Amino acid sequence: MLRLPRQAATLLLAALALVPVVSAQELPDTIERIKPAIVGVGTYQATRRPPSQLLGTGFVVLEGRHVVTADHVLPTVLDEENREQLAIFFRRGERLEWRPATLRRSDSEHDIAVLAIDGRPLPALQIGDSDSVREGEGYAFTGFPIGAVLGLYPVTHRGIVSAITPIITPANRGRELDAEAIRRLRSPFRVFQLDATAYPGNSGSPVYDTETGEVVGLLNSVFVKGSKERVLEDPSGISYAVPAQYIRALLDGIR
Repeated sequence: MLRLPRQAATLLLAALALVPVVSAQELPDTIERIKPAIVGVGTYQATRRPPSQLLGTGFVVLEGRHVVTADHVLPTVLDEENREQLAIFFRRGERLEWRPATLRRSDSEHDIAVLAIDGRPLPALQIGDSDSVREGEGYAFTGFPIGAVLGLYPVTHRGIVSAITPIITPANRGRELDAEAIRRLRSPFRVFQLDATAYPGNSGSPVYDTETGEVVGLLNSVFVKGSKERVLEDPSGISYAVPAQYIRALLDGIR
């Protein structure tokens, strides 16, 4: 049997012990870079109390004046008579700020939307290569898990890609089962299944590489055990993310 000298064996064990430590130390630095690009997505109405309504999470991309979020987060109707506006929310130091937003593009099939915002550019995230994601790899996502209950402070969770699996979004009502819906049922697309706990407010959060911070997916759904009301008290620990290749396709050509 081959034996290593005691000194060599000691050095080898020390090196192996450092591997997870180095990885764990990289995530705090990455989170620090990610957080300035995380925004809340919702509506603003000056006459409402409170005027801000947080519906989900988004993240800034491109030149700092576009936001990616989950399409299902956006309200279907705005109270235009009372000047309700689509909006994003973010913190600048301890001050909460908001900006009006407009829907630039949407992809309901893959549950992605792109919003345009005015004003000074915000820090932006880079879209990575989701085709290189493998099962068993670790990733993180940052967002607002329980909406405004915890305040507008981004929260980070992490987990592994436990499966890359087809997903089908069923129709809620019979009349929604049109030709396009039937096509989707026949051709489901693949998503990342994560063994990480997420909540409804996390919808639209970026799923990113813990070292580079590059976005590889968009968190869009949570597996719910029982009723939706139980999602907070008894989370399943199973979440799904749309691969970033669909984000990249939707952003193509936007300037």
